[in-house]
Amino acid sequence: MTGTNDKALTVARAYFDAMDKKDVDAIVALSAQDVVCISPVGRLEGVQAFTGFQTGFAKMIKSLKLLAAFGDGEQAVIVYEADTYPVANAIVAEYIMIRDGKITSTNVIYDGAPFAAYLATVQPH
Repeated sequence: MTGTNDKALTVARAYFDAMDKKDVDAIVALSAQDVVCISPVGRLEGVQAFTGFQTGFAKMIKSLKLLAAFGDGEQAVIVYEADTYPVANAIVAEYIMIRDGKITSTNVIYDGAPFAAYLATVQPH
């Protein structure tokens, strides 16, 4: 995915920077109202559901480290290391689709097993 038009890559990098800063408002500003997010958590549709997903993720983040970013006019891939409170050093890849400068979908790929194992140890309030 290379080319002279790297608009999706620019948006994907801004998205990563917003995640790194735990700036959910900036993530929402980059997202289409009908954004779709698919992850090991399931399929979420719409900016309200995506906002909840990103808010939860922001609370878990200790630090993020961008490992790779590729893109063109309509799609991008970012790969990053997420050091989170429940799981250290999780490798995450996101395939992001962009339309009219907004994120229309992201497929978040990571090993959900360590997160599930952590959740099994957490006592409900």
